[in-house]
Amino acid sequence: MLWVGGVAGGRVVSRREDIPERATGTRGDPAGTSQDFAELRRTTQNMENTVDHTPLSSLSGRTAVVTGAASGMGAATARLLAAHGARVALLARREDRLKELAAEIERDGGRAIAVAVDVTDQASVDAGAARVHAELGAADLVVNAAGVMLPNPIDDGRADEWTRMIDTNVTGALRIIRAFTADLVAAAARGAAADLVNISSIGAHALFPGYAVYAATKAALTHLSASLRTEFGPRDVRVTNIEPGLTDTELASHVDNPALGEEGQLGEMFDALGSLSADEIADLVAYVTSRPRHVNLRQIVVLPTRQA
Repeated sequence: MLWVGGVAGGRVVSRREDIPERATGTRGDPAGTSQDFAELRRTTQNMENTVDHTPLSSLSGRTAVVTGAASGMGAATARLLAAHGARVALLARREDRLKELAAEIERDGGRAIAVAVDVTDQASVDAGAARVHAELGAADLVVNAAGVMLPNPIDDGRADEWTRMIDTNVTGALRIIRAFTADLVAAAARGAAADLVNISSIGAHALFPGYAVYAATKAALTHLSASLRTEFGPRDVRVTNIEPGLTDTELASHVDNPALGEEGQLGEMFDALGSLSADEIADLVAYVTSRPRHVNLRQIVVLPTRQA
């Protein structure tokens, strides 16, 4: 049996009805396969023509805000969104890197602005949002990719690291959401796609010694995403939570405990399991935000195959 047509106009037909019986063979084609394949090809093409594949070109003309854009997943996401026609505000603390990425995007024919913002500072976020609005207008796509990972045993009592992770990974995300909620709601109200994408981590579920506080911040972000859907979903704003596993970014270099870092546990995991790339996470962000506006891919866990 074949399904022909979309949801509204589709119909189920038999193979006998739409694909003719095998033709009598000829000297050049004794099995009659050429005619069979030609008919099958026409039938397949007709079926494909009824499907809306929603290309990434639907990102063109959108205005995106990407935090953590100085490196890793944030930079890769900003680069890919811009490549597909989105205007992108690059937010992070390291202005020099943001300017380099903005210049790269502009050279490639895109539109980007570098906005130095510290998500742990409310005044900095407010000033950054004001600049985004002044130069690019209201945002309809927000990606919270800023994050820090500072593992250490809880016995070490590293309150400095705890505060930094909570203030960046959780409160920082909330500050960005607060700054652009009105934009997202307004975009959805006028019938446009509106997206909030939070980059969490498999650490929200997987348990590793030394990662208790980091994991707690990512579990909070995952749960925040789920809860926000109850507020944003009825207003047609999509919320997507992405939980990557081992991914090759500079986060590993920030670990100051040799037993847990690149020369220890984390490095051993990369060697044994492999890793995802920042570009592969960016590809997911572009995919989910380019779906038809009534489709919300709400939760994505993405892992290297050996880690899965």
